Amino acid sequence: MALHIVLVEPEIPANTGNIARTCAATGIHLHLVHPLGFRTDDATMKRAGLDYWYAVQIEYHDSFRDVEEKYGGSRFFFATTKAKKSYTDFEFQDGDFFVFGKETKGLAPDILETHPETLMRMPMTDKVRSLNLSNSAAIIVYEALRQLDFPGME
Repeated sequence: MALHIVLVEPEIPANTGNIARTCAATGIHLHLVHPLGFRTDDATMKRAGLDYWYAVQIEYHDSFRDVEEKYGGSRFFFATTKAKKSYTDFEFQDGDFFVFGKETKGLAPDILETHPETLMRMPMTDKVRSLNLSNSAAIIVYEALRQLDFPGME
């Protein structure tokens, strides 16, 4: 099984570390798209990932377009507060990619405009603008894993 999380220009190292830990626990591949808002040897990021970095499959990309070109036959789903559909409205498959934008701005408009059919949101009250990035990633990937009956997990 190979699900993927793509972080496009993440800014907060602890979020990336937390997501890396989720990837280690679930066998999900992590893709980091430059520019990153931190150095990859940042202590906060490393601490958030604990001692699980050996179990994380990380790939770095210069742009989101590079990810799309390399994995062109794959399905991509985009987390955004601008979506009309909930993440629970989709049926996920092995090989799917879940794409998240930077913490302060989300995904770029050109990415959202190019993929309107696979935009998804997490329902929430109007008291906040968005959920924390690492929480959002965990919610979505665990829904995908649930749908796939948690392959390879106890």
